[in-house]
Amino acid sequence: MSEIIPVGSLSREQAMAELERLKSLIEDANRRYYGEDAPDISDSAYDALKQRNLAIEERFPDLKLAASPSEKIGAPVSETFSKIRHEVRMLSLGNAFSDSDVLDFDARIRKYLGLGPQAHLDYIAEPKIDGLSLSLRYEKGALIYAATRGDGETGENVTNNARTVGDIPERLKNAPDILEVRGEVYMSHADFDDLNRRQAELGQKEFANPRNAAAGSLRQLDASVTQSRPLRFFAYGWGAQSEPLSDTQSGAFERLASLGFKVNPLSVVCDGPEELLSHYREIEEQRALLGYDIDGVVYKVNDLDLQARLGFRSTTPRWAIAHKFPAEVAHTILEAIEIQVGRTGALSPVARLHPVTVGGVVVSNATLHNEDYIQGRDSKGNPIREGRDIRVGDWVEIYRAGDVIPKVRDVDLGKRPADSKPYVFPTECPECGSPAVREEGDSVRRCTGGIICPAQGVEKLKHFVSRGAFDIDGLGAKQIEAFFNDRDLPVREPADIFTLEQRDAENLAKLKNRDGWGQKSAENLFRAIQDRRSIPLNRVIFGLGIRHVGESSATLLANRFGSWQAFEQAMDSVPDDHQGPGWDDLLSIDGVGPVMASALVDTFHNPDTRAAIDRLAGFLTIKEASAPTASDSPVAGKTVVFTGTLEQMTRAEAKSRAEALGAKVSGSVSAKTDYVVAGPGAGSKAKKAAELGIEVLSESDWLALIAPND
Repeated sequence: MSEIIPVGSLSREQAMAELERLKSLIEDANRRYYGEDAPDISDSAYDALKQRNLAIEERFPDLKLAASPSEKIGAPVSETFSKIRHEVRMLSLGNAFSDSDVLDFDARIRKYLGLGPQAHLDYIAEPKIDGLSLSLRYEKGALIYAATRGDGETGENVTNNARTVGDIPERLKNAPDILEVRGEVYMSHADFDDLNRRQAELGQKEFANPRNAAAGSLRQLDASVTQSRPLRFFAYGWGAQSEPLSDTQSGAFERLASLGFKVNPLSVVCDGPEELLSHYREIEEQRALLGYDIDGVVYKVNDLDLQARLGFRSTTPRWAIAHKFPAEVAHTILEAIEIQVGRTGALSPVARLHPVTVGGVVVSNATLHNEDYIQGRDSKGNPIREGRDIRVGDWVEIYRAGDVIPKVRDVDLGKRPADSKPYVFPTECPECGSPAVREEGDSVRRCTGGIICPAQGVEKLKHFVSRGAFDIDGLGAKQIEAFFNDRDLPVREPADIFTLEQRDAENLAKLKNRDGWGQKSAENLFRAIQDRRSIPLNRVIFGLGIRHVGESSATLLANRFGSWQAFEQAMDSVPDDHQGPGWDDLLSIDGVGPVMASALVDTFHNPDTRAAIDRLAGFLTIKEASAPTASDSPVAGKTVVFTGTLEQMTRAEAKSRAEALGAKVSGSVSAKTDYVVAGPGAGSKAKKAAELGIEVLSESDWLALIAPND
């Protein structure tokens, strides 16, 4: 189905098709998560599929499939391992996603047990470890086998691997004759980072998150691989037992601890749902600093007799539920703010975070957008987050949806360190030291270093050799990247390209002897570079990669100034404060506004950038450009301004025809203007023309003037 129809709007036919679709998606997700330890959708997306499937089944109970996903646990056992049938099934838990879900859970239990809303009812709340479920069977204190949950009925035999996990005892003292201990195999954040570092060093695949790493490590055919992985184990329950461990869940935890198992220290007995929710918030706040992943809090009725009375549904116990954390949201500490410089010179602030898992991915970096966002306002100065700024050391809320880059969404002022200071956004590029300016109306501050900025270097060079610029045959993006990082023949700025042949002749590491190059290809490259020493002005201007200057703008500027010397002089004539006649002349060019003009002037006024441009120009013969002329055109060489509404042609057509006849089209009226063509609605430009004594033509007059050469 291309469109997701709300459950309440589904017809019976649509519901049947949707149940089949959901079954296929859920089974595929189960296979990838449980069987391959390589999930391709987030936990929240998986939960949404199951919730939709359940909602449709509740609306159309007679359409429920015989092999419905709501009746299944886990995934079929892999054929890679031998199988072990669980004496007592390993069930999954129902999920709660909101406070109201928890209140409903409590109300259902009270109703089932015949307890009033004020009756005392103890629960135990424990963190829900995000790992791999495992069942350990002990007989007379000796570990007999270990099995994964599998499909709940049958699991995979991973006994040899489990014996290598340090938290799993080989023998128990004073244990029941038969005891199946259930718990979660997991990996700490620190161990996960170390493992991925080793994987990278060995050139092997890195794991997406600690859960995948733990599951993949336990489900190895070679136990020595498992032994090399830093796995841990928390016990949280039991299956078959020859005698009870206790009469309460909390007492059973204490007994498991006395037998040598690790149980989670954050497990707490709570009186009623309000205390459950309070403990949930406490655990959620500590989540980032626990050192291991949890994805919620599990609530269980504490009294085991009451658990027995409540019993089970087909796949879940009535007496327990998992209160899941929002899959896309987590809280952690902002440890640093770093500035990254992009290929366009944009200074982008990045939050360096204490690692936390969000939506199934370990997040240690998040975007902070720009300096306004850090300061708690939008680009217009209006407050966001109620004006709360973001500082190093803050507890922050991280948001991630699907594959979207994680974002810092909010900050907890109640946990802000007393000595914190507002973050001061840099006004200089951290890469090259050039001024970082913010243009009016732009939300981003940008480095003005251009081609001399290392962070922009590769991309600027790729632009320099692109088709509309120097277009050097044999020197494309791939070659530029290689030369940029080359130790013997580095190309870090455009001028380096034109010294490449000479440096190659002086260097022992000849280009012709390198992978991908030969005598012929090296000679062809040097010849292509020599051919580009003589080049049209418009290609040079475009090749500089100045922000806001595209190919058409470069051609416009080349035609207006004619020569490289005139172009340079025009840039030099504008003061740093962008005032005076030189600035006015630049703005008088039709198609050049304040934004482009500022970018041009700032680039040429940056000393380092200008030095690099001058080095480049020293290797070139830059061909002069001239506007099209027509010897018999009455407007050749004249400066024309169009204003008002043209009725017989568009403004673009009028400009094009004028330039084709050798005229210069300007956007403003000055003493250098020869004609002003005024249509209906002409305002200040026509008035200024009259004040300066400049001839004002109607559109018909203009067409009559150019008619002989049209």
